[in-house]
Amino acid sequence: MTNPSVDSLVDPESVRERAVTTLVTARDRTTLLTSCVEDPDLTAQHSPLMSPLVWDLAHIGNQEEQWLLRTVGGQEAIRPEIDGIYDAFEHPRSERPTLPLLSPVESRRYAAEVRGRVLDVLEGAALHGTRLTEAGFAFGMIAQHEQQHDETMLITHQLRRGPQALTAPDPEPAPLFTGPAEVLVPGGPFTMGTSDEPWALDNERPAHRREVDPFYIDTTPVTNAEYQAFIEDGGYDTERWWAPAGWAHIRQHSIHAPLFWSRDGKQWLRRRFGVTEVVPPDEPVVHVSWYEADAYARWAGRRLPTEAEWEKAARHDPAGGRSTRYPWGDADPAPEHANLGQRHLRPAPAGSYPKGESPLGVRQLIGDVWEWTASDFEPYPGFQAFPYKEYSEVFFGPDHKVLRGGSFAVDAVACRGTFRNWDYPIRRQIFSGFRTARSGAV
Repeated sequence: MTNPSVDSLVDPESVRERAVTTLVTARDRTTLLTSCVEDPDLTAQHSPLMSPLVWDLAHIGNQEEQWLLRTVGGQEAIRPEIDGIYDAFEHPRSERPTLPLLSPVESRRYAAEVRGRVLDVLEGAALHGTRLTEAGFAFGMIAQHEQQHDETMLITHQLRRGPQALTAPDPEPAPLFTGPAEVLVPGGPFTMGTSDEPWALDNERPAHRREVDPFYIDTTPVTNAEYQAFIEDGGYDTERWWAPAGWAHIRQHSIHAPLFWSRDGKQWLRRRFGVTEVVPPDEPVVHVSWYEADAYARWAGRRLPTEAEWEKAARHDPAGGRSTRYPWGDADPAPEHANLGQRHLRPAPAGSYPKGESPLGVRQLIGDVWEWTASDFEPYPGFQAFPYKEYSEVFFGPDHKVLRGGSFAVDAVACRGTFRNWDYPIRRQIFSGFRTARSGAV
């Protein structure tokens, strides 16, 4: 289903069609990510930060079995003995290679058997009556879960050493952006979060009013060229730009540039999915930690936007006085709106996708790079954990910083104007960038 209206998101037959489409799209991507390398690369651990690819593959099938076959479909377990092996909270990533994992052949067979049965369940499911089944929530949750692991597997591919295994066309060339460097977002209240997006996850709920003072926000994400200026000005060697924990971290680990960058004489190179190339100056910078983003913002005389500021810039329509699903309106993302879904294997140049800009004129708020915000990951007023507290609740607190907007590696089903991501402020292997803000007055 393409660009459904908001009403069609709860129409039973439209929901069924949307569920099938998103589940199939996710599985096609999973298949690509696990078939483009040989089995030894699937079973290897390419970084202690990540699981072996074969773990992700079977975990996807196991979560789908537990929620859609057992819980929604009321069926007996296919392989209950593997539940503990693929419990993400029972075994940290660094330990997963030591577990008795299913082989690549077994993992594929298991995931395919589960999927076949799930499609049968979906065909006859009553998409109402319980919170889990209302508007197909459980099916949407699982499609999002698989796409999130697809992004995780793409990160593993980026960390993997060896020849290029994935290819994709580059984004369409875009004229050099010559618009304003920043946009004024007026102060006042707006609606943050959602109570009526059917597949929104618990941490996006409920909708509530937030008051935000006027502020300026970058029209586009910070580019590689802009970030290089920070490096060349001694940004990594100047303590005053850094939060104390960030300064200690970069000193301890001898960090002097974004992850995957290296110096070759007077130019910077980067490794991207097995290919070494000159760092493109006009792309949004990617693979930077929260500490690096925060230090750059201080150096530039600015700051990171709060999560509420980011969402107001992305969703607030001053003409209608309401919050839209996406910066461009309520329609689902299309290729002209944003760089999503692994359609390309890199961010598009800053200023791309004018049809995806917000009513205030801010661009690339969805897709290209996840954007660090200044905010800790906290529950909204009235938050209720659903369907399990381990999805969000256990991560609330000052240890995790919020990222917004999605990246080129995120599928549209797992990306909305209300969608919240979070990670430790040291994380750099993720497809993370940022834009800056400053306080302002009308």
